[in-house]
Amino acid sequence: MDGGAGEGSGAGEGSGAGMFLFLTNYKLGKTVSISMLGKKKVAKHVLTGQKVIIEIFNRRKIKSMEMEEQVKLELEILRLLKHPRIIELYEVIETPSHICVVMEYTSKELFDYVIEKGRLEEDEARNIFQQIISGVEYCHNNMVVHRDLRPENIHLDFNGDVKITGFGWSNIMNGGHFLKTSCGSPNYVAPEVICGKLDSGPEVDVWSCGVVLYFILCGALPFDDETIPNLFDKIKGGVFSLPCYLSAEARDLIAKMLNVEPMKRMTISEIQEHPWLQVHL
Repeated sequence: MDGGAGEGSGAGEGSGAGMFLFLTNYKLGKTVSISMLGKKKVAKHVLTGQKVIIEIFNRRKIKSMEMEEQVKLELEILRLLKHPRIIELYEVIETPSHICVVMEYTSKELFDYVIEKGRLEEDEARNIFQQIISGVEYCHNNMVVHRDLRPENIHLDFNGDVKITGFGWSNIMNGGHFLKTSCGSPNYVAPEVICGKLDSGPEVDVWSCGVVLYFILCGALPFDDETIPNLFDKIKGGVFSLPCYLSAEARDLIAKMLNVEPMKRMTISEIQEHPWLQVHL
């Protein structure tokens, strides 16, 4: 079991033990997630007692997977973005073997919150979605496209406020330059990405936001299947059902966000002006 004192002395970390010599300001706690490139751990600042999340990247794994540029870009984007709805980067501690990214601590993932409740009532869902769109708009205004928006990458703090995280697949848009790399979680990825078409970015984030809105209102996904090929066929076809318990305005907003034609899909500005989102804005 992960624990503060043992972790702080480097126990159980193998070749990464030397890394903890560089993390003397933090007492490491439990591991909250493990990825291909490393792990995320809860930690507490020794002097202030403030809780943080430290994402620990293994340099050897980054190099072996040829992800150096992507990790570098992710850190560049985190340094760029300063917004109440975006996870805050506190500092980056680099060692010969690891990159330690110290970030704002959040209470839970939106995914877990929705699963616990089954689905959210429209007023609560609207409040959360207003915050998500505010954060996404800020990203786009700073020429950043997230490209992996999903409930696991949308966290809630202790006040229930949204913090967007998970910028590992993000990119910076350049005028006239289109993005064409596979990204994101299969259930949330836009049809044009599946088809390998050029996409400028904002449209794929809108699609993912549409899937997120469906999920928090319905407690299920609009497109799902046991096999990836069948799942992609459903997404490309854009056929999904809207439960009858949803209000007419919620149904209208979801349908317009999940338009398979990127140029006919709603923009972030149009989403903000939609009657459903205007309530209690």
